[in-house]
Amino acid sequence: MTIPTPLEGDYDYIIVGAGTAGCVLANRLTEDPKIRVLLLEAGKSDNYHWVHIPVGYLYCIGNPRTDWMMKTAEEPGLNGRALVYPRGKVLGGCSSVNGMIYMRGQAADYDHWRQLGNAGWAWDDVLPYFRKSEDHHAGETALHGVGGEWKVSKQRLGWDILEAVQDGAREFGIAPRADFNDGNNEGSGLFEVNQKGGVRWNTSKAFLRPAIKRPNLRVLTEAHTDHVVLEGTRVTGVCFTHKGQKTLVKASAEVLLAAGAINSPKILELSGIGRPDVLNKHGIDVRHMSAGVGENLQDHLQIRTVFKVKNAKTLNTMANSIIGKARIGLQYMFTQSGPMSMAPSQFGMFTKSDPAMATPDLEYHVQPLSTDKLGDPLHPYPAITVSVCNLRPESVGSCHISTSDRQVQPDIQLNYLSAAKDRQVALTSVKQVREIMTATALKPHAPEEMLPGPEAQSDDALLSAIGDIATTIFHPVGTCKMGTDDAAVVGPDLRVRGLEGLRVVDASIMPKIVSGNTASPVIMIAEKAADLIREAH
Repeated sequence: MTIPTPLEGDYDYIIVGAGTAGCVLANRLTEDPKIRVLLLEAGKSDNYHWVHIPVGYLYCIGNPRTDWMMKTAEEPGLNGRALVYPRGKVLGGCSSVNGMIYMRGQAADYDHWRQLGNAGWAWDDVLPYFRKSEDHHAGETALHGVGGEWKVSKQRLGWDILEAVQDGAREFGIAPRADFNDGNNEGSGLFEVNQKGGVRWNTSKAFLRPAIKRPNLRVLTEAHTDHVVLEGTRVTGVCFTHKGQKTLVKASAEVLLAAGAINSPKILELSGIGRPDVLNKHGIDVRHMSAGVGENLQDHLQIRTVFKVKNAKTLNTMANSIIGKARIGLQYMFTQSGPMSMAPSQFGMFTKSDPAMATPDLEYHVQPLSTDKLGDPLHPYPAITVSVCNLRPESVGSCHISTSDRQVQPDIQLNYLSAAKDRQVALTSVKQVREIMTATALKPHAPEEMLPGPEAQSDDALLSAIGDIATTIFHPVGTCKMGTDDAAVVGPDLRVRGLEGLRVVDASIMPKIVSGNTASPVIMIAEKAADLIREAH
């Protein structure tokens, strides 16, 4: 993508972060030729081959070319382990490095947001925004859109072993489901993906490239935001560093923080907006007290169970030789299909940890492969991974600056499994996996548990094993939550409460985490935010 000659001068809007939300905002706001927009991105262009090849997420995560290279604090619930915590540092943000799974969550998620005091954010309110940007492979319906920027495709490969898992799950009441995105995702099926012709479809391609040549948009990469500029109670601009030079640029209308659930609260705190105790600790003057900044951090913790199988083709055996790797590479080169077109997870199931629940609280990601951990070599034997996560965790963490130095990552405390209910759901979910693996449909494959291991039978032993193997699926939200209570950072209009000229538009505004993957809900948030912004000016 060639970025044209910069638009100089003053701007109406400055967007901080050209990630999942920022690219959407840049597109929608510059549809009006009278609106001048500056889009600041700390990362580089997405002109990098591993961004676009679906399996390339393995080479983007943990790569400073595309990843902020963050880590969590040591987690007591995970036996003292600190987790690698990837965040996209590139045009398209996390949509350039994520699992490409198209998932909206459940209607009840958004209805709950409305019940928490966020008028205009119920399912019926947000569904039109999901449909607006959607280009769905199955065509237009009351639930799905076509012709939008966000492509939703079927996967381009199948696995017999995943069909056997689906048949086995059906024996335990998890029925096949044709659509995970109609508001009720209970059931099983192949995930739909954000790809076009077997190539990743990120928000840079979808939203930014169509807008990049507009004369009213300037995009600046490798621009690190230092802080927003406050004049009294109004935010008037942004101070950023580009190629070693500090620059202050003004926004006549608004500054829009779209830096994500980790970096948006960091920028607020570096700007003197947040909890006085946090700011004072690091010698930052309090410009505006907001008790919720950096609080309410929520994420989905997944438990990766692994089962060795027989009489089944898995990626482990396909890729365990030079010839096998060559075949996979050639298949993708000539057809953009096969294992290199795979999302990290191909098959999903949504079910309940307790039958009394109204909606599913468990999400399974099932993969025809296995490793000790993400990025490690595949096991030398045929195996599948059956990961399960608690969709509605009660454990809540925080994300706060650890210094006044912008170049230092914040202190990310997730507090995984700190809530008693989360520990119980974790135990129940692994027991449920073990039960499904005993299904008649799976007997020809003789599943043999490798992780967490059959020796972990008592609740104490199993919980300890879970602490050793559980990891994040990279869905941080909530650190600038939306609401009307004292802990809310932004109101339902996404304006920072008590300030003028500043909104937050990203996953940090979610008051409660959605029951599924988070990328497409963030696009919806940005679509709605663009309308809110235009209506206000």
